[in-house]
Amino acid sequence: MTGQLHTQRLLSRQYRRVFSVINSQIHTSSGLAAKDHYKFLVLGGGTGGITMAARMKRKVGAQNVAIVEPSEVHYYQPIWTLVGAGAKSVASSGRSTASVIPSGVTWVRSKVAEFDPRNNVVLTDSGKKISYDYLIVALGLELHYEKIKGLPEGFDHPKIGSNYSVKTVEKTWIALKNFKEGNALFTFPNTPVKCGGAPQKIMYLSDAFLRKTGKRSKANIIYNTPLPKLFGVKKYADALWEIVKKRDININLRHNLIEVRADKQEAIFENLDKPGETKVYKYEMIHVTPPMGPPAVLKGSSLDDATGWLDVDKNTLQHKTYANVFGIGDCTNLPTSKTAAAVAAQSAVLDRTVSQILRKKTPDKMYDGYSSCPLVTSYNTAILAEFDYDGQPLETFPVDQSKESRVMYHMKADFMPILYWHGLLKGFWGGPGPLRTIMHLGMK
Repeated sequence: MTGQLHTQRLLSRQYRRVFSVINSQIHTSSGLAAKDHYKFLVLGGGTGGITMAARMKRKVGAQNVAIVEPSEVHYYQPIWTLVGAGAKSVASSGRSTASVIPSGVTWVRSKVAEFDPRNNVVLTDSGKKISYDYLIVALGLELHYEKIKGLPEGFDHPKIGSNYSVKTVEKTWIALKNFKEGNALFTFPNTPVKCGGAPQKIMYLSDAFLRKTGKRSKANIIYNTPLPKLFGVKKYADALWEIVKKRDININLRHNLIEVRADKQEAIFENLDKPGETKVYKYEMIHVTPPMGPPAVLKGSSLDDATGWLDVDKNTLQHKTYANVFGIGDCTNLPTSKTAAAVAAQSAVLDRTVSQILRKKTPDKMYDGYSSCPLVTSYNTAILAEFDYDGQPLETFPVDQSKESRVMYHMKADFMPILYWHGLLKGFWGGPGPLRTIMHLGMK
């Protein structure tokens, strides 16, 4: 009997142990199921998404925030201008996505497949449904090389590059290094574009490189843009016109790239002022800025406007239809330039908007459209363009920023990457507004 009792006790312990494991698994599964819901769901792990996740973590706790992002690498894309000119390495532009997502915030490694804002649900491409109290959309934009006939397959040939993709940015530098003589061609697309000054920056850097290497006299530098002006803000446009005249750079307005024949080193442009008229340009090198557009998942959803961009209030960044949905960055229809600097300023406004809404108050901080573009004009000079919704200069420093400056170049090349990784992505940098106030104290 004693042996039987001992055996029963052992079996009882084993059953309790098994039951405990099963019970634990049930609770764990329930916990995982509960994590299909977050107070704040952030879509996109680019600049705006990481920044807002960091800010929301401090507001509601990391366990209540999730980011949906498929990419394993996060890139600081503004530096690609210098990569294409051989001044920086492409490796310096990237870090693992895991390293920039705020600690404790859930990373959902998927693409957004569908929106259901009526039920506060997002569906991922893996079939996962995630519900939320508040949604922040930061999906960026999409590049459309395929809208130019002959691309992207044309990148298999030499003498053609594009600073807008990590796959093609180094090809720009190769084409520039190997330039001998002929046309150096630079393009701008007939669509909204992120960092609207970047297509010009590589042109100025190429001019500087060709002068440094003694090849400039054999080069005909051409910039073709569909726009009716060189830059959107008159103050900086006037300064840039002086530079292109001084450096003998040819500007053709209202010219839109429609085809690249890479095997023949030919580019075909349409004249937007004369429908049906096209012109063929031979090139020794060409830098292509692709057409761009809103994320495909946004187009036709209940969150977009008539053109496919996220439809938000330009002052508060709150969605115009769904009060618990917000947007930031390139995917929005905010009528300002799509830049990292704009995202920084927007993040401070959106942070305040969310705080007020959580307190059941009306948003009281307005976004003025601030955006910035450090227009690199050589390997040691830049013009720092800063402006608002109305295209009026909104400069931080008490100097004429339309003048070429070595300080502004080093700010772009050396300081801004540090500010990006350690300030903006951590949710601590909300743009230079406070600094501007201090800098202009006592000035009219």
